[in-house]
Amino acid sequence: MFRKITAILCCVGLSAGIAPPASAATAATPANAATVALHRLFRKEWQREMREHPLEASADGFHQYDGRWADLSLAALQREHAEDLEALQRLAAINRAQLGREDRISYDLFKHRYDIRVQGYDLKTYLMPMNELEGVQTLRTLTQTLRFQTLADYRHYLERLQTFKPYMDQTIVLLKQGVKAGMTEPRVVMQRVPHQIAANIVANPAQSPFYAPFKKMPSIIPAAEQARLRAEAKVAIAQVVTPAYRELQKYFDSEYLPHCRASIAAEALPDGKAYYAYMVRKYTTTNLTPHQIHQIGLQRVAEIHAQMQRVFDQIGFKGTYQQFVHYLRTSPRFYYKNPAHLLEAYRAAAMRVNPLLVKYFPVWILPRVPYGVQAIPASLAPDTYPAYSVPPAGDGSVAGYVAVNLYKPQSRPKYDIQVLVCHEGRPGHQLQIPIAMELKGLPDFRRFDYYSSYGEGWALYTESLCGQMGLYNNPYSKFGYLDWQMWRAVRLVVDTGIHSEGWTRAEAVRYFEKNTALSTQNINTEVDRYIAWPGQALSYMIGQMDIFHLRNTAEQALGAKFNIKDFHAAILEHGAMPLTILNRVIDHWIRDRKMGKPMRQALPQ
Repeated sequence: MFRKITAILCCVGLSAGIAPPASAATAATPANAATVALHRLFRKEWQREMREHPLEASADGFHQYDGRWADLSLAALQREHAEDLEALQRLAAINRAQLGREDRISYDLFKHRYDIRVQGYDLKTYLMPMNELEGVQTLRTLTQTLRFQTLADYRHYLERLQTFKPYMDQTIVLLKQGVKAGMTEPRVVMQRVPHQIAANIVANPAQSPFYAPFKKMPSIIPAAEQARLRAEAKVAIAQVVTPAYRELQKYFDSEYLPHCRASIAAEALPDGKAYYAYMVRKYTTTNLTPHQIHQIGLQRVAEIHAQMQRVFDQIGFKGTYQQFVHYLRTSPRFYYKNPAHLLEAYRAAAMRVNPLLVKYFPVWILPRVPYGVQAIPASLAPDTYPAYSVPPAGDGSVAGYVAVNLYKPQSRPKYDIQVLVCHEGRPGHQLQIPIAMELKGLPDFRRFDYYSSYGEGWALYTESLCGQMGLYNNPYSKFGYLDWQMWRAVRLVVDTGIHSEGWTRAEAVRYFEKNTALSTQNINTEVDRYIAWPGQALSYMIGQMDIFHLRNTAEQALGAKFNIKDFHAAILEHGAMPLTILNRVIDHWIRDRKMGKPMRQALPQ
């Protein structure tokens, strides 16, 4: 799971000290009219996107809009939609046939990106700006995404605190419009939100999560200036931020939550079948139907059960799968009692991976920015994932980290730790995302774009890769790996079951309990996540299956010429992309390798 946040590190970056690679050994595309027009469009639209999404701009290392919030007014959203349509028209006027190979990839990616934006607006997805996983109530993590190194950084942040009210007011207006249009979240999951809102309401401004950056400020800022900033921050939190959250709390508790829908299926929304089909298409980047994905999930669940049986035989366990799972859930030997010890175990697991990366990736592609492991904030932990990945700032000023859930450590099994770190850390998200950010020769939108089927598919693929590295060195850790594979297969069944096959929440929970070793705490959180975020959970297994398909195709086509390092570089060196485009890219790579064309030796600069 990938989230855009950032953090305190326990330096585990493999190549933080490596010098920047040399320029890419690729021929420059002639600057014909089509190429010039294409890149002019990319630059114009990227500047617009940064202006429209200033929080993401700051996190990605583009600081010209620091201090601002996004304009969430209905008029602004309508204007942005019109500009999206205009951008697609300008793209269509460019002759794709006159572009070089990399620019044709960029053309297709831009079209896909803006098509998805237009379709989302038409389905009024903006009328559901909050759910249990993200929204204005989770901004307590904002301070972990921003840079706090200079006086200007603090002044821009202070400006955001002082101008927070319109952002909150616009969010409430969207919620109200959603109620009128019947575009509301399910009540069963939104019942988790009130305590998240309450965590932002404190009597003492110095205890607010928004005050955290002022507790320890860099010494380059004079003491007198630090005192003024702290005083102004306390005033802004007390007079602007906290009252805004009180207003949200009042509206949410008294009006929004009672109007949330009783149904859990996305298909129960207005134009719900189209809405869920859109979400499936957006997150899988395929044309698979919900029912087809449901059937794929059932098949994968059966296949993984057969693999698990071989582990049971190795252990010598003679009981049923359910009996083995009960043993795992109830035996104290598989759990830490102390959250601090659990955190230490996650960090140790991250360190074990680093020396092995050079065996599976060329050194030139490894990211130079380090990453760390830290705890998810306590106020968010009961309602969120076992872990998620937060990328570094695009300019390298803030390192990435893996956020791990220490809530109820007795529900976080030891045998899951290594596979979880491989997925969220390296060689998973904390490898793929920083590599994409370092592709300086590509348009900015490609460096920071994210397609769930690609990113989550890659991270799930790397769980298997860690098995090839020998990191699951006992039967229980191997079972942990298989249980996580099962978890993602079950997602295919449960997500489509809930949103398209008429399942109840209780049926989804029972299917999880029957087929995975997840704790009750995790199962309930996961099911609610799928209810709140239709389609996203499908991307993992669909993406992994496609990457394995591409690898098998390459191995068969290239024979002795196949090199695992080169294959991984080919997957990663163009940044994130939909699976349809990734398949074309790897087809080209296979043809090039057959012809003996050399791999590039550095990232594009």
